[in-house]
Amino acid sequence: MKPEISMDDEFFMRQALIEAKKSLPEEEVPVGAILVSGNKILSRGHNQPITRKDPTAHAEIMAIRKACSKRKEYRLADCDLYVTLEPCAMCLGAAIQARIKRLIFGAYDPKGGAVESLMEFPFDRMNHQPEIKGGVLADECGRILSDFFLKKRKPKTKS
Repeated sequence: MKPEISMDDEFFMRQALIEAKKSLPEEEVPVGAILVSGNKILSRGHNQPITRKDPTAHAEIMAIRKACSKRKEYRLADCDLYVTLEPCAMCLGAAIQARIKRLIFGAYDPKGGAVESLMEFPFDRMNHQPEIKGGVLADECGRILSDFFLKKRKPKTKS
């Protein structure tokens, strides 16, 4: 069953997809994230762990860091986080620590998704749980990842 998608959720997920495409020239896994407050984009991030030589430089973390720096605050309780791929445990943990209000993600990640695919995060033991909506524009969000990995696995031919 596909989630009911609001016009705002679709618009902001498309913005996260635009951000994900910024990872492609860097040969990073194309994941994008947008932090929204009051229907305005507060920050953007895309995957950069290879480029930055930093295993924590996931799209969500990059967007959260930028927003916190911009606000000079470590809590983002009025913010919605849009990300093109179901967050891993690290990124979901960061969203919880930042007190993100809503987490909206696109494609499910059977190999690393911590919301429900690979594991179910122990929200019942946490002091904060964001409202979560998964599968928003899942086909488009999944396609950019599939295309990336198909291209990466394709044998290189000599010209």
